[in-house]
Amino acid sequence: MAFYEQHIHPKPTTFLSKYVFSYDHKVIGKQFLWYGIFFLLVGGLMALMIRWTLAYPGQAFPVIGHFLFPESGGAVPPDTYAMLFTMHGTIMIFYAITPILIGAFGNFCIPLMLGARDMAFPLLNMLSFHIAAISGLILLGSLFTPLGAAAGGWTSYPTLSTLIGSPGVGQTLWSLAIFTLGVSSTMGAVNYITTIICLRAPGMGYFDMPLTIWGLGLTAVLNAIFLPVLGAGVLLLIFDRVFGTTFFLAGAAATTGTGDPVLFQHVFWIFGHPEVYILILPAWGIVSDQLSFFARKPAFGAKATALAMTSITILSTLVYGHHMFTTQMSPLLTQTFMTLTMTISIPSAIFFANWLGTLWKGSIRFHSPMLFSMGVVFVFGLGGLTGLYLGTVTTDLYLHDTYFVVGHFHYTMAASVLLGGFAATYFWMPKMFGTIMNEFWAKVHFWITMMGLNGVFFGMMLVGYGGMHRRIYNPFIYEFTQKLIPINTFTTWSAIVMGLAQIIFVINFVHAVFFKKEKASDNPWEVGTLEWTIPSPAPHYNFKEIPVVKCGPHEFGNPNLNSNKDFQYQTEELA
Repeated sequence: MAFYEQHIHPKPTTFLSKYVFSYDHKVIGKQFLWYGIFFLLVGGLMALMIRWTLAYPGQAFPVIGHFLFPESGGAVPPDTYAMLFTMHGTIMIFYAITPILIGAFGNFCIPLMLGARDMAFPLLNMLSFHIAAISGLILLGSLFTPLGAAAGGWTSYPTLSTLIGSPGVGQTLWSLAIFTLGVSSTMGAVNYITTIICLRAPGMGYFDMPLTIWGLGLTAVLNAIFLPVLGAGVLLLIFDRVFGTTFFLAGAAATTGTGDPVLFQHVFWIFGHPEVYILILPAWGIVSDQLSFFARKPAFGAKATALAMTSITILSTLVYGHHMFTTQMSPLLTQTFMTLTMTISIPSAIFFANWLGTLWKGSIRFHSPMLFSMGVVFVFGLGGLTGLYLGTVTTDLYLHDTYFVVGHFHYTMAASVLLGGFAATYFWMPKMFGTIMNEFWAKVHFWITMMGLNGVFFGMMLVGYGGMHRRIYNPFIYEFTQKLIPINTFTTWSAIVMGLAQIIFVINFVHAVFFKKEKASDNPWEVGTLEWTIPSPAPHYNFKEIPVVKCGPHEFGNPNLNSNKDFQYQTEELA
């Protein structure tokens, strides 16, 4: 129930108040969307450079190689290669996925799907975006420092990230950027949690909320708890680099009694494993809703899905040690972490089975959001199964730090979250911008992306199973990896195909936003959640009258429906 009276705020009248320093959650959501798409482009270009180097080391990168790397004849140099995979991972996780799924759709959807006029703290919301923008500028600025940007991996383990391993200022700026972004995301998390608890429409209980809100709300809880842990870790790293402290200095324990580089790994992964679920929970929620919307039937086991996601959220705080099986951890601890890791697969299997139950005998409409949602079901299933080998101590000892880990991570994170982000973009496009993207080209985008994506990530797992180490610059130098060169080449060309497919999305998106004249209808997908009860695009005040919720979000095909349509708005009573 709503505990606070919600006023209609006056409409902004100037360009700055409307588009730059806006308090409107919808405008802030669009700002995060543009921000995330920009960094998706930057991170994607870095990924293509990495893949080109693995297939053709020493050869000039096409088109822009001679401009970017003139001193090496257009080829990516080894030191730059280390910077590329570091910045690619950092950008994709923190500056592309997080802004798009959590920043953009969290901001845009939470008030609209809850029946609220705005976030609980509009000023805090505005500040969260601008602090994120400052963080992005700091990170991009690190690329132009004398010794280049950070090159110690996206995890930035000491001693790779101390002054010994990274003497330049780029690593310090990386740490500062991550700390700043953590401040922004924590502000957003507090806002999301407060809004969900306090500004739900009258009659909307927690199990009347769409599963999208469950995913975003649980993500906010994890962000609020664990982002400060990462913030503390990178702050101590900054102290080591700038002020000469020895928190993570290798060998310091022999002289001063303090300092341990493995301590950073503990701090990082205490945040880092919940971070996996921070990123994927919104995608799970979006997919759980959209499978129901486009199968035209109630979400199978919706309450069980919400509780399974909650169980995963709780268990995700206890399993971080499976990232550290090779750090001379006590065997008793490794067995404990392995058991907890296997336990978390149980609720994951429950909601995955619920997804299949929703699709079973549904009257499926294969619109573009549904295709991308079904794509998530496939790639997450494959990624989740391969994770069992990494959660088991004996197999992880062989596969740890190989490309198998990279492929698994990209299947569960990059593929699932990327496809979930596309599903959300295509689905809420009418509500955000008042237009709908071309369906034919959206489907072309989906199929080419799926072909390229599976070629890339499955190829990674194959070479990883063959023993190829991650972060390797030239696979030609080892005899056993030379046999993997054809797979590396295939993987690279799959990445190029996947990258080219995104041009279709960009053209489709830009055309729909800026050039398409015909407007979308208010409810083109025929869905009953609250955001589809108002005009498209949503007005600045969202709801003239705060809606009263009388049923759940997945009322499809009910014989007691009050009209001749096959769905029920949440504001309508069942007969």
